[in-house]
Amino acid sequence: MTHDHDLVLRPTEAQTAAALAAPPGRTGGDLVVETLRSLGATTVFGLPGQHALGLFDAVGRSDLRLVTLRVENNAGFAADAYGRVTGEAAPLLLSTGPGALTALPALAEAAAASAPVLAISSQVPVAGLGGGRRGHLHELRDQAASFRDVVKSVHEARTPSQIPSVIAEAWESALTAPHGPVWVEIPEDVLRSETIVPQVTGMDATPHELAPRPELTAVAAHWLSRASRPVIIAGGGVVRADASGKLRQLAERLNAPVVTTFGGKGAFPWTHPLSLQSWLEDRHMTDFLEDADVLLVVGSGLGELSSNYHTFFPTGRVVQIDADLGKLESNHPALGIHADARLALQALLETVTERQDDHAPERVRMVLEDIAARLADQDLALEQSLLASIRSALPPRSPSFWDMTILSYWAWSAFDAKHPNTMHSAQGAGGLGYAFPAALGACVAEPDTPVLAVSGDGGAMYSLAELATARQHDLDVTWLIVDDGGYGILREYMTDAFEGRTTGTELTRPDFVALAESFGVPAVTTTPDSLTADLRKALATPGPSVLVLPATLRMFAPTHL
Repeated sequence: MTHDHDLVLRPTEAQTAAALAAPPGRTGGDLVVETLRSLGATTVFGLPGQHALGLFDAVGRSDLRLVTLRVENNAGFAADAYGRVTGEAAPLLLSTGPGALTALPALAEAAAASAPVLAISSQVPVAGLGGGRRGHLHELRDQAASFRDVVKSVHEARTPSQIPSVIAEAWESALTAPHGPVWVEIPEDVLRSETIVPQVTGMDATPHELAPRPELTAVAAHWLSRASRPVIIAGGGVVRADASGKLRQLAERLNAPVVTTFGGKGAFPWTHPLSLQSWLEDRHMTDFLEDADVLLVVGSGLGELSSNYHTFFPTGRVVQIDADLGKLESNHPALGIHADARLALQALLETVTERQDDHAPERVRMVLEDIAARLADQDLALEQSLLASIRSALPPRSPSFWDMTILSYWAWSAFDAKHPNTMHSAQGAGGLGYAFPAALGACVAEPDTPVLAVSGDGGAMYSLAELATARQHDLDVTWLIVDDGGYGILREYMTDAFEGRTTGTELTRPDFVALAESFGVPAVTTTPDSLTADLRKALATPGPSVLVLPATLRMFAPTHL
């Protein structure tokens, strides 16, 4: 009689043959590579370092595609974008100490944006772990401690046999909702030592589904079906869950207006009669949202940017759906539903009743007209025309990546992303230098699609080294640099707050065109009038290119002060 556990434990003839045929001379680094390949990875990002050479040697002998950038933080941004665009875990290979620590800001952005990055770092040899202070190069008392409060989970392998399970556990964590970056550490001597562990062929790291509790969705459906003025706030969780179609079905069934957060750009059609677009930094929109008798918040924590800098105070019932347990009711009392956005929206679609409201589109039109009228009084035609030029030139399904710069702040509110998961920025953690290296990661993910990066001259200085990466890998990226000779948004903030005084905001910058050309990257200086044509040409030309736009832009007046 055959028992079930016999079927699980007994290897097949093919598995036995594969184990016996495993080539000699394999190392811990090979176990890392074999596990990644078994889990489905095809591409890795990173930089080699002394302690990680055993890992990089194994990568070099494998069929993994290695994309090496010039700075670890930029490699992290590239992996972040690859994870966002593909929905897959993006391996990021780092070396000990300074190399690892340099990637911290990128991992913080991945954590804020729920990007599935699998960071794998070397460590000092096993004998130096635990704070032994043996004086190894790059030694830290507790390297993982620097990452534990940033990433979603931390995993450590101290023997070769532990490597496959540790990486599979980390992979599963990165891809279980909410997605996020994870940290794996493996000592140098474990990566370099030979192993008798058979070749890794059968790893499984299936992410857990996060389904809503039915009693919660039943209450939410009851409230929404009987609401007089329901409104939906759609955040980045809708995009990450690939739930835009279900969001639209629910909005249309309820006749509920929808506003998308800056992280949720593209989650709802921009020109839909129920679309409030993304004007969250406007008091007219804040008032409209406060007037809702039932507010459905999907995939957003209603943080600083999504609440008009915490000046939004809902007056009706709030239903909040989020895969991140810590965000439920973190800013406002609500019926909190801990669930993946797609599964929760599906549950609501199965239980809400259709709601008639012929006035909802008119209410949407009126609030957008009020916002447009406020902007019209501020002499902001240049900024609006630049966004229109970019939208006209950029193919609808091309990804765009935006740095922390004035034009990006405009884009959060005013740019039509056309499709979900096509507009990305660093508004999660808010660090400079994101756009260009992230765009390179997207180029690797979608090699037949032109990609746009938008930076200011200050943010561009963080990423100039990656012009070499773009040229080396011949990536199809167009980099638009808006050059105003400084940190433009900080200049504006300080001018307004400190009686016209600014400190540290003015920059001596290079000739960006000449600099790009020194890397073999074609570059031109553009103008507001020629931007559309220059962008179209650059995006249609294979390989990297740079456009420099000398312009001093202004933000629209804040309404939260």
